[in-house]
Amino acid sequence: MSDAAVDSFLAVSATRLAARTVEAYRRDLDDAAAFLSTSPAGASRDQLAGYVADLRARGLAGTTIARRIAALRSFYRHQVLIGARADNPAAELDLPRRARTLPRTLSPGEAERLIEAANGTAPRALRDRALVELLYGAGLRVSEAVGRERGGVDLERGVVRTVGKGSKERVVPIGREAVDALRRYLARGRPFLDRRRRPELFLNAQGGALTRAGAFLILRKLAEAAGLEPERVHPHLLRHSFATHLLEGGADLRSVQEMLGHADLSTTERYTHVSDRRRKELFFQAHPHARKKA
Repeated sequence: MSDAAVDSFLAVSATRLAARTVEAYRRDLDDAAAFLSTSPAGASRDQLAGYVADLRARGLAGTTIARRIAALRSFYRHQVLIGARADNPAAELDLPRRARTLPRTLSPGEAERLIEAANGTAPRALRDRALVELLYGAGLRVSEAVGRERGGVDLERGVVRTVGKGSKERVVPIGREAVDALRRYLARGRPFLDRRRRPELFLNAQGGALTRAGAFLILRKLAEAAGLEPERVHPHLLRHSFATHLLEGGADLRSVQEMLGHADLSTTERYTHVSDRRRKELFFQAHPHARKKA
């Protein structure tokens, strides 16, 4: 059934939001209407609390419940704005707690195996080695790596200049191994791939710019060659590993934050928990009085 209040909200939303977002709003509001057996426009807070309880009883994921509450809040904000309601009954609904998951990482040994898997001398093998060395050696996001132009890497100074989220520029040091891999690629790999005179640092086999999807496939291929689980290895895993290994090696949190380009220090602090967990695991494996008895 057509709902004039919902249709009005969706029409206004369509002028400023993506079509997929508007369609998600429609589905979420239709679900609420089905539970209420009427338009959500006249729902009370208690009715909406009952709806949220029903979502939980259905076993829906916390992210799905949070999205449906967000849709309701947006709908009622529109209702208040046009004077159809005086209150937003969804404003005080309790959002599900987000489970804080720790980022997965490679061990230093696994990272070395992944890098050593790119050990060929063909142009694409040299590119793959340079790519994985840069992702792991500088902690770049995959978009930052494939979006780099040749001039974005200063091999004499051993730094890479990149623009991250929020258009913030940062300069990150890269180690000797990454510098050597990039020198080999630029001298003996990239010239054979550069058929279109592209400015990007990393090129694909056809001479175009390497894409994010291309970088994912390269890492999966290297992971398989290294004896790692291919579905587990992706560019962001190397970024996580970069941060964790720096902290385990004694780097201070603020410096790692700057190298990663995090706006909020709490985002970087997640990696200290990974380091703590790994230290505990090593302790229980290594210390005679900590090992579990057989």
